[in-house]
Amino acid sequence: MAVVSQNPPRILFFSTISPPFIEEDEVILSRHYPIEKIITRGAQALLRLPPAILRANLVFCWFGSVYAAYAVFLSKLLRKKSVVVLGGVDASRDAEINYGIWLTPWKAFLLRHAFRRADRLLAVDPFLQREAARLAGYDGQNILTVPTGYDPQQWHEGGKKEALVLTVASCETMWRFKKKGLDKLFDAARALPNIPFMVIGIHSSFIPDIEGMKPSNVTLVPYVPRDELVRYYQRAKVYCQPSYTEGLPNSLCEAMLCGCVPVGTRVGGIPTAIGDAGYLVDYRDQQGLVAALRHALVAPAEMGAKARMRIASEFTRERREQSLCRIIDQLCSSNNR
Repeated sequence: MAVVSQNPPRILFFSTISPPFIEEDEVILSRHYPIEKIITRGAQALLRLPPAILRANLVFCWFGSVYAAYAVFLSKLLRKKSVVVLGGVDASRDAEINYGIWLTPWKAFLLRHAFRRADRLLAVDPFLQREAARLAGYDGQNILTVPTGYDPQQWHEGGKKEALVLTVASCETMWRFKKKGLDKLFDAARALPNIPFMVIGIHSSFIPDIEGMKPSNVTLVPYVPRDELVRYYQRAKVYCQPSYTEGLPNSLCEAMLCGCVPVGTRVGGIPTAIGDAGYLVDYRDQQGLVAALRHALVAPAEMGAKARMRIASEFTRERREQSLCRIIDQLCSSNNR
C-alpha cells in the first residue's frame, strides 16, 4: 500500500451518491492524500461545502452536477483547485429518452460556466470528453480522458459457460429501461426463443410495469450486490450492452474480465471497452443485434479470453491511480498553489 508523502495536498472528495466505482476512487486517493469525504445533497451540501473547501487544497467531485458547479465556484473564490469527473449523464442531452442534465436550461447554464472554469474535467471515455466540450461550447482544453479501472483478480473466469445472454442494468423507470436498450434486448429475445436471457438490476417495484412485455425466455432478477455479480458473469457465455447511450459501462468491463463474449451498441464508451474483442452493432439495427448475439453464442472460448485480456491490459486500476495522482500533484505543486 502506498504511503502518504510528507505535506501532501488535502483533498475534499465530494459526490451526491456513493456507488462502488466512486468508493473505489476514494480508496485510491486515500492511499496518497489526506481525504475529507462529503457524500450528500440539498441544503446539507450547500452548507458543508464552503468550510470543507476552505480546509482543502483541491476538491474532487464525481459527476458534473449543480453541486459540482457550486464547488467549482467556491474553489475559484477561495483560490483552491478543482477536479470534476464526468461519467455520462453530465455530458448528455438526449431529448428522445429525456436523458442528461443538459436538458434543463438553468442546470446547463451552471454547468457551462463550471466546465470552463474547473481546473480539470476527467472524462471516463473520449466520447464524453468531446460531448462535454461541445455542450459547454468551448475548446475543452481542460478536459482529459481517464478511464475507470478494474481488478482482474476480483472479476475472473470460473467454471463452464452456459448458452446464456446476460445484461446488468439498474432500472426503475421506463426512460431508464429504454436508455439501457432493454426494449431492444426483449425484441432480440423474441427472435431467439430457445436462448435464455437474464436481466439483473430491475427494481422490484418496476417489474410489474414490464412483466407484460417480457418474453418468456427472459428472467428478471432484482438487485444483486456487486460482489455477487461475478458468479452470474462466470455463467454467461454472452454479455449484451444494447444501450441508447453510455459512458464507459462498468458492468460490461466486469463481464468481459469474467470471459463473457461482449455484444454492444456502437454508442458512447461501449466501442472503447469492446474494441475488437466482441461484436458491435448500430443502436437501431435490430437484425444486426440478433445476428451478433447468434455469433457470440457460438464463438470459440478464445473470444472470451480475448475480451478478458483487453480489459485486464487496457483498463487497470493501477493506470487510473497513476493518472489521478499525476493530475492532482501537478495541480497542487508549489508553483500552482
